[in-house]
Amino acid sequence: GKVSDEASGSDGNLSEPEGELSESDHLYLTKETGGSGGKEGDDGEECGVLYIGRIPHGFYEKEMKEFFSQFGTVTRLRISRNKKTGKSKHYGFVEFEDREVAKIVAETMDGYLMFNQILRVRMIEPEKVHDKLFVGANRRFRVKDYRKLAIAAHNKPRDPKRQLRLTKRLLAKDEKRRQKLKSLEIDYDFPGYAATKAT
Repeated sequence: GKVSDEASGSDGNLSEPEGELSESDHLYLTKETGGSGGKEGDDGEECGVLYIGRIPHGFYEKEMKEFFSQFGTVTRLRISRNKKTGKSKHYGFVEFEDREVAKIVAETMDGYLMFNQILRVRMIEPEKVHDKLFVGANRRFRVKDYRKLAIAAHNKPRDPKRQLRLTKRLLAKDEKRRQKLKSLEIDYDFPGYAATKAT
């Protein structure tokens, strides 16, 4: 089945086969996802999109933009990152203004040794470029503070109906524990949630 972009290589470990097209890559690159076709550059020529795999540590958006710009104009660039940690998944996508330039880059850079990693560079056919492939491109990746969000969600005031459901569930759990202790012939009582609720 199809998986989301978060599903592959989220721990930033280069020992995983990040350089090969994974299921999550195909989510973006297959016709079934509704590929919208290649974008046109300012001069009316079709842009060229590359898949870059096995991206080494330290070779991130700024470095990639500077490096690939020596071949031609880079219009968009996105490295796939773990949304919780912000770590690179070691693959990304680069769009060149000129498709012919992109072809040259793919031929030149595929198999190129960089920081002890062999890059995998492939041309993506226009019809396989999903319209959401470059969402979040050309801007700094910001990691959400999920701990703060979880605390805020936990402390959010509950509506009376939801609070009542929660109370019933906790009381039922307490009663279940008491019945289990009784069935085991264990003479033990505990205050439980009912005592907390009473205060």
